[in-house]
Amino acid sequence: MTHTLEEIAKLAGVSRSTVSRVINDHPNVRPEVRERVWQVIREVGYQPHAAARSLATNRTQVLGLIIPQAVTTLFTDPFFPHLIQGMAEACNAHRYHLMLSLFTGRTDQESLYRRVLRSGTLDGVVVASTTLDDPLIPRLLQEKLPFVSVGRHREAAVSYVDVDNVAGARQAVEHLLRQGHRRIATVTGPLAMMAGRDRLEGYRQALEARGVPVDDALIAEGDFTEEGGRMAMQRLLPHRPTAVFVASDTMAVGAMKAIKEAGLRIPEDVAVVGFDDLPVASIVEPALTTVRQPIERLGATAVEVLIGLIEQQAEAPQHIILPTQLVIRASCGALSGSRGLE
Repeated sequence: MTHTLEEIAKLAGVSRSTVSRVINDHPNVRPEVRERVWQVIREVGYQPHAAARSLATNRTQVLGLIIPQAVTTLFTDPFFPHLIQGMAEACNAHRYHLMLSLFTGRTDQESLYRRVLRSGTLDGVVVASTTLDDPLIPRLLQEKLPFVSVGRHREAAVSYVDVDNVAGARQAVEHLLRQGHRRIATVTGPLAMMAGRDRLEGYRQALEARGVPVDDALIAEGDFTEEGGRMAMQRLLPHRPTAVFVASDTMAVGAMKAIKEAGLRIPEDVAVVGFDDLPVASIVEPALTTVRQPIERLGATAVEVLIGLIEQQAEAPQHIILPTQLVIRASCGALSGSRGLE
């Protein structure tokens, strides 16, 4: 049976306009009235007409997620499912829908940007994993569509949510220094991304604070993939590091493979610390010491900031940095297979 607004209003003992205000999240409704209307809506199974609601509010209740990565990368990197999970939960809590825009490859990037940003179907956009020269950010600023970047951006006008990559990396390297290591290598993330640069900066800061020279031969750029971590570690091993800070857990898995393939032991010959605290960190052997970043919270916070911008509860730009935490496991040599936090 299809119910009308008039019937909902009669059952709730309010006017039709009050029901409309409740459905469209208008603030000028008393809490007890709002709850009574929603109770009736739930009892009768009423579904608000999305198109009519969009016309009334000039909003679609749809948020876009754009990740400028090929589909194969998106679904092989465990970071993104956790990010999307956090975003989806926040969208559901605020009665928004999430639309994911995927690339089949770099060649269709420009046409996808054009279609998505001018479709009129999105109230706002979350972007993740952008490079410093990605044309998406300038285009979003030009289009004046509300958006939030997951990841710090050097453009001050851009709202972003990120973790403290510099502090997290610094803490990881300081931990290795306290274990007595001095030849500490690093596998960086892509240096065309702020996360890659910030984690490298944290590595440098930790060494310089202890008076340990930064040796460029002990720095190898990776690409946040397992194979990229393996290849970068192979380039580092001839320089005989006794420890390595790897800027993602996925790359750390590859780096650990390279160390073992070279006939070396972890952590006796080379200690390893990662970044992310993905589920794989507690599965690999030995278990991976890593920097925990709250990935789902990162996604949820990005959505909450974006909704605040859309509903004009906050002014752009919003800059939010979330803390990280060092999780100590066996790969750094500090513990014998046990687990701790620092």
